[in-house]
Parts: sequence; structure tokens; C-alpha cells
Amino acid sequence: MNYYLGIDIGGTNLRAAILDNEYNLIDKFKIDNIVEKGADYNVDNLIKIIREKWNTYNIQAIGVACPGPLDIRNGVIINPPNLKGWEGFEIKKYFEERFKLPTTVNNDANVAGYCEAKIGTAKNAESAYYITLSTGVGGGFVYKNEIINGFNNIAGEVCNMIINEDEYSHAGLNAGGLEGQCSGVSISRIASKKLGQELTAKDVFDRAKDGEVNCREVLNEWSINLSKAIANIITIVDPEVIVLGGSVILNNSNYLEKLINEVKLRVFNNINVNIKLAKIGDDAGLLGAGILASCLK
Repeated sequence: MNYYLGIDIGGTNLRAAILDNEYNLIDKFKIDNIVEKGADYNVDNLIKIIREKWNTYNIQAIGVACPGPLDIRNGVIINPPNLKGWEGFEIKKYFEERFKLPTTVNNDANVAGYCEAKIGTAKNAESAYYITLSTGVGGGFVYKNEIINGFNNIAGEVCNMIINEDEYSHAGLNAGGLEGQCSGVSISRIASKKLGQELTAKDVFDRAKDGEVNCREVLNEWSINLSKAIANIITIVDPEVIVLGGSVILNNSNYLEKLINEVKLRVFNNINVNIKLAKIGDDAGLLGAGILASCLK
């Protein structure tokens, strides 16, 4: 039996998993990412545990999921906001030199979408577009079992898509951009400003459920803005299925029907709008990285 490593690099944790060639999860673990100590220190800690735990497995390849922006072709971390001090880290080369195994690196949203396309909600679909709605907003497009990266490695990255005329610019992205309007952080920001008090995204959804008019208005606008982005995606790449993941939507799945109806108002008449919730959950990026490793030649 052959086995594959999946690595998920996050600002809080580093996670590793080992999968067999039928994509079964054999084992996994996580360690704290002490970001300020740098990439070498943290990745070395991860590698040490991998070698201790899984040294008897016939590992063939490694897949790594990282937050962007990335140089995907060369496997280099560029400057993710939650990995300060890791800029320019050649993570692909680092793993290859230490394990003497082929390694592939890709954006964490792409990899999570790949997992959903291979073993999750979009399994057997010709094309799948994945959108994660959490603290931020990410996206990835999978076509015929391949991640579409694009020339600049940003294909599918919907966070910067302009969806309204709001002047607010989030983290250097476009004013009126999707992440600045529809992420969990943005729901919190918009509602807090509207109500004059600090609210979390969870507070907003809870209050809307209890009938709070202002919170309902915020979430109605959120649904409209998100539906614009989804409608634009459908118009451009016409995916067989759109998969929505991330805590914002998975914890508030009652909004799915409204989103579908809003999207239908913004696309050509009589086309199939196929929007589903993600199935794999928090391990999508981790498992997807292992699955991606199994595709290395």
C-alpha cells in the first residue's frame, strides 16, 4: 500500500495527515504555529513529529496547503498576512530536500475545493467552484479533476471581486470587494456600525433569528452581495456545482435557499443553479493536500 502526506499551514496551527491510495485518513495531528519564530523552526517541528509517527509507512509524495498569495509553480510562500516573517519561504524545496519526495504546494482554498471535488459534495462533477465563507473569503475552481491556477496563480480567488460601490477597502483589497462585504469579519463590521455596538458574526445571525430588524437587514444585504458574486462566477465559468464551505454558511445553512433564489434572479433564465454545502468540513484542506500529493507523477 502506498501512502501520501497532506500538510496544512495555518496562522494558528500546522497540521499533518497521512492517507492511503484510496484517500482513507490513516492518522492526523496538529501543532501550534509559533509564527514569530519563523518558518524553519515551525516546519522542522512538524517534520520531526512526522518522522517519529509515520516512519514505517511507504510514503510516496507530499501535498502542502498554504494561505496565499503563493508562487504555486515554484512552491514559494509570498506574503500571507497571517504568516508574518515567512515571506519568500521555499516550502516545496524545504520538504523535498528533507524527505527526498516529490512535493506539491497550492492555495488552501484551492486544495479544500479539490477535496470536495474528489471525495465530497462535488464528487463526480465535471467542474466545481468552491467558495469558503469564514473569517475571510476564498475560492477555487476545479475542472476535470484539476485545479485551475491561472497565469498569476490567482484563478478562483474571488475575495477581490467588486460586488458593490461601498468605499470600504479590506486589507488592501478592492473597495466594495467580496471579502470586505461578505466575510465573517465584514458581517461583524457592518452590523456593529449599523447598530452602534460591537457584534460578532454569530451575534448578527442569532439576533436576526430572534427577529432583530437591523440584523435581518444586514444579512439580507449580505445574501444579495454574495449572490452577485456567485452569479458572476456562473456567468464566467458555468460550473456544474458551486460548493459553499466555511463556518459562516455551514453554521447558518438556513440561508442556502435564499442564496439560491437570489442567484437565480441574476443569471440567465432557465439555467440550472446547483449550489450545495461543503461536506468534508475543517479537514478539507488537510485531506485535499494528501489527495493532491497522490496525483503527482
